[in-house]
Amino acid sequence: MPRPKPRGKIVRTTVSLPKRVYEEAKEFVEMKASPAGTLSTFFVTAIASYVRLLKRKQIDAQFALMADDSDYQKQAKLISEEFSQSDWDAFERAEQEP
Repeated sequence: MPRPKPRGKIVRTTVSLPKRVYEEAKEFVEMKASPAGTLSTFFVTAIASYVRLLKRKQIDAQFALMADDSDYQKQAKLISEEFSQSDWDAFERAEQEP
């Protein structure tokens, strides 16, 4: 498998891994059970996925705060009321389409 081109600047670092994690990751790469062609790519992909997960959790936490924010709830209700007629019109048009 061709090595993917890096996006942006590459920084080299050293990490300490539990031997079991290292060996399992290496085995997946060697078995070609992962799209990562190298162990380095495997770890970069894994870390990038984990970073995306953490960012998603941060976003979800911010949305959760909105549920308890009375000012936000008032604004959301006002917006909903303002667009209720256009929402209903759009719904009716969608129902009429074949």
